Amino acid sequence: MDTPIRVLVAKPGLDGHDRGAKVVAAALRDAGMEVIYTGLHQTPEMIAGAAVQEDVDVVGLSILSGAHMTLFPRVRELLAEQGRDDILLTGGGIMPKEDMERLAATGVGRLFGPGTPTSELIAYIREWYAERQAKDA
Repeated sequence: MDTPIRVLVAKPGLDGHDRGAKVVAAALRDAGMEVIYTGLHQTPEMIAGAAVQEDVDVVGLSILSGAHMTLFPRVRELLAEQGRDDILLTGGGIMPKEDMERLAATGVGRLFGPGTPTSELIAYIREWYAERQAKDA
């Protein structure tokens, strides 16, 4: 039996709007993934620590606060410091396209804006995971 894809969904910073994160977490769970939802007001250190402790494949950040240019790179840096730069860092929220492109250039995975169907995120994670599994085989 295949091991399910393990995903940590996190809400970093002071943003208190978690409806989207909960919708995404439920959709990923319904798609057969194991989902850990950290809840609100997580620091990058808490998120990276939980990702390593839970041995996840993917970290998804939900950011609506405008702090994405700080939070994504910090989580990426902390994961790398702990030897886990193999974890896909993806997410969503309100971000200008230029910022999404700049983050992608730093190793952040695809980012999703408001209104994106959850099926797109699910397909993206599954494709990424399949490619990683093929490389590790």
